[in-house]
Amino acid sequence: MMNSMIIGKYVPGDSVIHRMDPRAKLLIIFIYVFIVFLANNSATYAVLTIFTFSLLALSRIPLSFVIKGLKPIIWVIVFTFLLHVFMTKEGDVLYQIGSFSIYEGGVKQGIFISLRFLLLIIITTLLTLTTTPIEVTDGVESLLAPLKKMRVPVHELALMMSISLRFIPTLMEETEKIIKAQTARGVDFTGGPFSERIKAIVSLLVPLFISSFKRAEELATAMEARGYRGGEGRTKFRLLVWKWTDTAFLAAVLLLAVVLFILRS
Repeated sequence: MMNSMIIGKYVPGDSVIHRMDPRAKLLIIFIYVFIVFLANNSATYAVLTIFTFSLLALSRIPLSFVIKGLKPIIWVIVFTFLLHVFMTKEGDVLYQIGSFSIYEGGVKQGIFISLRFLLLIIITTLLTLTTTPIEVTDGVESLLAPLKKMRVPVHELALMMSISLRFIPTLMEETEKIIKAQTARGVDFTGGPFSERIKAIVSLLVPLFISSFKRAEELATAMEARGYRGGEGRTKFRLLVWKWTDTAFLAAVLLLAVVLFILRS
């Protein structure tokens, strides 16, 4: 299941989303994270859903691939829905057994919040699916460039972020390998008393940490061997170019914000 996780993965392609400037994608996601909270009724969530899936369609990434990649975190969305169904007591009673009742407001709130969570995951995952780690680094570094005057290590911050995203799928694969190896040795990750589960998790975390530190050391050694000395005086092989399509997509997300503001109740 962990192999199917798509967070941090890059899918090569030649769609209009792939060709966008990474700075435009980052700005769109930044704006989207704020305007998603403007949605508070069926109309605004419908507009938000259409916009999000339109971007996904333009990226030419198969919907089945995205849905398959979301399976590992689907339980979080289900838990969010159930939490609102059980905790929110607004509107008419839809179902009742004894003192336990499910209210119309709880179901509606659960659907809205779960959908908001799902759309946020899709739109942020779309960034890594259509943008290489080096493009993310260049985009973040370019957007944060003004902070260099305040002696903020912008290049190092951008590099750490892109490396973190790049290694998410690798760590997931490593975790799955360790789980299979420990299961073959008789470790049970799915059942047993609480103390046995803690031991099973420890047997997973220790080799995972050791493997992560080893990979980090190998990466640092490889970067030093190639003469990497940070961003000072560093030139770029590929320069970022802002195109009219980037402006158009940025205008579209701003228009979306206006529409949501008008339609919200």
